[in-house]
Amino acid sequence: MGARLRGFRKDAGFSSGRAFAAATRWQESKVSRIENGRQNASEGDIRVWCRHTGSEDQVDDLIATVRHIEELWLEWRRQLQAGAEPRQRKALPVYAKTKVFRIWHPTLVWGTLQTAEYAAETFRQVIDFYEIPNDMDAAVAKRLERQQYLYQGDRIFNVLLAEQALYTNFGGPEVMRGQLDRLLAVMSLPRMSLGLVPTSAPMLVWPGNSFSMFDSKLVLVETYSAEFSVAQPREIALYAKAFDLLKRSAVYGQSARALITRALERLDL
Repeated sequence: MGARLRGFRKDAGFSSGRAFAAATRWQESKVSRIENGRQNASEGDIRVWCRHTGSEDQVDDLIATVRHIEELWLEWRRQLQAGAEPRQRKALPVYAKTKVFRIWHPTLVWGTLQTAEYAAETFRQVIDFYEIPNDMDAAVAKRLERQQYLYQGDRIFNVLLAEQALYTNFGGPEVMRGQLDRLLAVMSLPRMSLGLVPTSAPMLVWPGNSFSMFDSKLVLVETYSAEFSVAQPREIALYAKAFDLLKRSAVYGQSARALITRALERLDL
């Protein structure tokens, strides 16, 4: 944030923080603290800064950053220090407010489509990996609560999985068989669009990390160490673009069912 604002100042011809402070009638120390990250700029500060530097077109993006600055990068160890269930509970209000979901998972089945057994295996691994309190049953129950939104209201679910997600082994053949059967079942839901990106499909954008888009307001991206949220309009637009490109590599309907059926058949080999 500070670096971007400093760039706006210099581009506008203010060669020093002192000159900019004089123009805004701020203390020079305030300009320095904001530019060097020792003080967060308020929304009012951003509006003043952009007005004096001719950067009014950046106001919405910068304000979105300020509003989410504490949530931009949340380490899993901090989020999960009391167990996995609180993070699952935290997701429910976001799901309740969202009208259009855009989901990309290159290696796993999206949490809201998971069976209880598949979810239990994912949480078992999370608990072991991060060495957190074992609240697996409570976490699974809270994750399964999300499924109510598949049937309520007029929400639209655009879900993309890579074919690899059908083969990533969580819990062994019986768990995977139940999970794949679940995918076949949810494909018939009226507001569910489930696409699969075949392993051999030409890719128009690299697969990257999984991400979840909630309307055009928020994107959540997961890494091994942390979850980060994207709320800036210009960055959300990039994820929307990536999702559209991934969709162009996907298959739907009977072609997607055939991929799931083939994965089921391989479990019996």
